[in-house]
Amino acid sequence: MKLKRLLFLILFLLVPSNVNAEELILKSFGHSQFLIKGEGKSILINPFKAVGCASQFKESQNFEKDLILASSRLADEGYNPNNDLMFVEPGTYEYNDLIFNGISIAHDRLNGRRYGKATVWAWNQSDFKIVHMGGAAGDITFEDQIIINRPDILFISIGGGVKSYTGEEALNIIEILNPKIIVPVHFLTTKENIADCDLSNEDEFLENVSQYTVKYIGKELKLNSTKYKDKIIYFFRN
Repeated sequence: MKLKRLLFLILFLLVPSNVNAEELILKSFGHSQFLIKGEGKSILINPFKAVGCASQFKESQNFEKDLILASSRLADEGYNPNNDLMFVEPGTYEYNDLIFNGISIAHDRLNGRRYGKATVWAWNQSDFKIVHMGGAAGDITFEDQIIINRPDILFISIGGGVKSYTGEEALNIIEILNPKIIVPVHFLTTKENIADCDLSNEDEFLENVSQYTVKYIGKELKLNSTKYKDKIIYFFRN
């Protein structure tokens, strides 16, 4: 038994450090705000002010993060009162060995005439390709697909309304991009309607998805790229 433990310790010490970095932690704060931790870095996505459709959630700002990725500067997805480092404009950015690619897609189904453009983010972290489309509601071009196609994790809006994909529209995007893990965002999570909010719940989306296993979980999810096999939709509950 002692020999086994000694061998285990030796093997553990000999394992390259990047193997331990394969774990990725997703923490949900509601709406489309997430904290993504991996490779020793914490990326905050779409922090919101509790107004409009985000008024059902509690604002969360006081925690450590390296930077913010935002779909736009709207209050429900680009709230940055402390002026922290935030990437919001399309382009390519590098931060501590992570490279973020932002592409511009219409924020509404009016080709951006009402809410302008949203930035869709794609990057690699802990051996996962991550794509966040939380603020998009427009069509994607062939050029867009080159950057965001076949992600390991896809965050996508499903609540309909003016600036979110409907369930059917989200499915069309999913069929094009072919993600392994789907995290639906930007939808109604209460049984009661919210004043001045045009989002619907997940029902229409679920009616159109069949090839994925659906799991309802809490606020946090830990993933390991060496263990992940099945296609899964994770619904976070806040």
